[in-house]
Amino acid sequence: MTFDPRTIATPTYDALNNLRNLHRQDENRLKQQKGQAVELYTYLSTWGMMRLKAEEMALPEKTMMGKKEVVEKFFECLQTISGTQNLSGEQGLTTLKNFNTDEYLGITGLGLALAQEFSFWATAVYWDIKGE
Repeated sequence: MTFDPRTIATPTYDALNNLRNLHRQDENRLKQQKGQAVELYTYLSTWGMMRLKAEEMALPEKTMMGKKEVVEKFFECLQTISGTQNLSGEQGLTTLKNFNTDEYLGITGLGLALAQEFSFWATAVYWDIKGE
C-alpha cells in the first residue's frame, strides 16, 4: 500500500473548513477555533493524549465552545485515520486509559502528526482571523 499524505491532510482540512463555515458570523468563536487548532501540537507534546482528551471534557460549553469544537474534531479525525474505535466522544478517555503502552505511544505519535496538520490548516482556513 502506498502512503498518501492526503490521508491526514484531507480530514483535517475538511473538519476545520466545516467548523469555520458553521460559525462565519461569530468572530470570537472563529478566533477560539484558530487558536486551539494552532496550539494542539504544543498542548499534546507537553501534556499528552489523556490530558488533551480530559481538556475536551473540561472546556466550558458556553465560553469556550470554539476551542472545544476543535478538540472534538481532532479526536474524530484521529479515530478515522487510526481506525481505532471509541476515541471520540465521552468514552475516549477510557479507551486511551485502557491501551497498552505500545498502543498509547503509537496513537500519541499519530496524534502529534495530526496536530501539526491542524496547525498548518488553521492558518490556511482562518487566514483572515487575527488574534487568539
